Amino acid sequence: MNKQIALVGNPNSGKTSTFNVLTGSNQSVGNWPGVTVERKSGLLKQNKNICIQDLPGIYSLSSYSPEEVVARDYLYTNDASGIINIIDASNLERNLYLTLQLMEFGLPMILGLNMMDIVKKSGQKLNIEKLSYALGLPAVAMSALKKQGMKELTKACEKMIANPQIGNTVTYDDRLEAALNEIATIIEGKVSKQHLRFVTIKLFERDELVNTRLTLTPAEQKEIAEIIEITENIFDDTAEAIVINERYEAISRITALCLVKHTSFELSFSDKIDRVVTNRFLALPIFAFVMWAVYYLSIQTVGTMGTDWINEVLFGQWVPDLTTKILESWQVAPWMQGLIVDGIIAGVGAVLGFLPQLLVLFFCLAILEDCGYMARIAFVMDRMLRRFGLSGKSFIPILVSTGCGVPGVMATRTIESEKDRRLTIMVTTFMPCSAKLPIIGLVAGAFFPHHSWVAPSAYFVSIISIILSAISLKKTKLFSGEATPFIMELPPYHFPQMKNVFLQMMQRGHSFVKKAGTIIFATSVLIWFTMNFNFRLQMVAANQSILASFGHLLAPLFIPLGWGNWQGAVASMTGLIAKENVINTFGILYKNASEVSETGKEFWQAMHLDFTAVSAYAFLTFNLLCAPCFAAIGAIHREMASVKWTWLAILYQCGFAYVISMMIYQFGHLFFEGGSLNVWTCLSLMAAAYFVYLLIFKSTYQNKLNLAKEMVVHKG
Repeated sequence: MNKQIALVGNPNSGKTSTFNVLTGSNQSVGNWPGVTVERKSGLLKQNKNICIQDLPGIYSLSSYSPEEVVARDYLYTNDASGIINIIDASNLERNLYLTLQLMEFGLPMILGLNMMDIVKKSGQKLNIEKLSYALGLPAVAMSALKKQGMKELTKACEKMIANPQIGNTVTYDDRLEAALNEIATIIEGKVSKQHLRFVTIKLFERDELVNTRLTLTPAEQKEIAEIIEITENIFDDTAEAIVINERYEAISRITALCLVKHTSFELSFSDKIDRVVTNRFLALPIFAFVMWAVYYLSIQTVGTMGTDWINEVLFGQWVPDLTTKILESWQVAPWMQGLIVDGIIAGVGAVLGFLPQLLVLFFCLAILEDCGYMARIAFVMDRMLRRFGLSGKSFIPILVSTGCGVPGVMATRTIESEKDRRLTIMVTTFMPCSAKLPIIGLVAGAFFPHHSWVAPSAYFVSIISIILSAISLKKTKLFSGEATPFIMELPPYHFPQMKNVFLQMMQRGHSFVKKAGTIIFATSVLIWFTMNFNFRLQMVAANQSILASFGHLLAPLFIPLGWGNWQGAVASMTGLIAKENVINTFGILYKNASEVSETGKEFWQAMHLDFTAVSAYAFLTFNLLCAPCFAAIGAIHREMASVKWTWLAILYQCGFAYVISMMIYQFGHLFFEGGSLNVWTCLSLMAAAYFVYLLIFKSTYQNKLNLAKEMVVHKG
């Protein structure tokens, strides 16, 4: 049986990077909290008998956040043979707080002193031998980013398993130790000797989770409560504050022994940059410019070069021509040729044509993530989101959703407030994930070829929609309440590691291609069949097919949105399976129109018969904001743990997408296409007025909540 070693550390301490190096795992490396919501495991590369458990990044072992509870429960209830504590050596004092708590578990432990290269650059001197002596634990100097010290850390793991070593017991003030000893005497025999000190301190702190797990008699509970109360009176402080102060006193003694600081009042390189990029007035314009640049590179310029070649040459000429010649030489039936060339190749090819744009986008986002800028975006957006009732923690799932909505929904587990968590789940899939990027590229390329604002505008439409949803939903009884506080660390800027950047780009690109080879392949066959056969299974023209029948049934619903044609209705319907199916469907439906020159450009031109520029943008908006793909809906159901809440989320997303798309088309048609006022325009004006009303007036439920709080305060 494999020996289990827990990998524990603060967020941004390099814990996940260390895990990737030790295990060869391809797990994502990020700069924001919540990357590792669930613990991940992997076998040590040099010793397959040792399993490394990557626990969530935490600052302490309190029970204030889900991450802390997950980590603490694993260490308390599982058979971990030891701990690797990854410490950011450039922030030693803060990281040692968690170290002291981990030592209370009585498990063998190794200190992985990460970022030692930064310590040297800052002019500090850390005596590793003295730190190791003070704590009674082996310590390894390392740099996960540069893969330095990894062999030594691996050897230390093997040595810890072969010869377990428990650290020194860090003692506190004699008066506190006396109280802890009395509590330990009471609970002795009810917990393992190994965890006795940890449980004792947690009971002293009045930790509810630990207290509920112990079978204490009322007399024992009363005795412990009296000990705590007496100690609080002696220190003139709360029990939790007493322990915190004593831990920091111990940390001060340890760092005084082993750390020599270089005092400087100069701003660091990261501080100088942050003065600009997190500035109250400059932060959002800079963020807008960065996202414009990312989408300009991926959609309008660099990515488009590859997309044009794939659409016009690879899947426009080479693959169809070669396949047709082969099938004709084999004397394959005409209907089968149509299925392969006009169905599978046209459908899958239309989706894969956007792969270069996706890869450029993934490359740019990975650079922003790896250099540390993404963490600043979360910090900047926290200011704005809190004004509209969302916690800054909500932005982490929203940011994750730019890659895929499924992990974005799962990342909401880090939000403590149940109302905030459900609200975030309902809006996080508004963000343009990788599957929606081909839709953005299609509309931008076909209808706005010379306008660089279209692609990045999709990003900002999504953010504005999240804000509008937060405003409206927070003013209902289901979601009213104050946003939970958000604390995060801003890691120092550094040059991105190209290996990490390319690894992330290839991972996401592989996922996209894999989906094209499975789900998109299957739906291409289904779409071609339903487009060429009627209900009697006779081959007919596309406008008399099974697909057209469903499309004509749904099309009237989308007339107010400007695209009341059966092709658009069908594409949106198949997009629920996977958003790439929107492009796949159009690729098959408009295949006949593109046979003039067999290029993707003809496919784009054919769409002008059914869409105007404004209606195409409304179509884009609807498919950005409506219910996500089946996989994301499944994730929503798992996280909501309720069929009712899942359907509520789906209906809200579809309804909200419908209203916003209707407003965009009606106003755009009126002002830019010479349209006239009608019933739908009036309804759009009413919807716009409603959103303005929500911005101005406060929630009735929130006012009642605030009034109740004031009454409680006055009674107190």
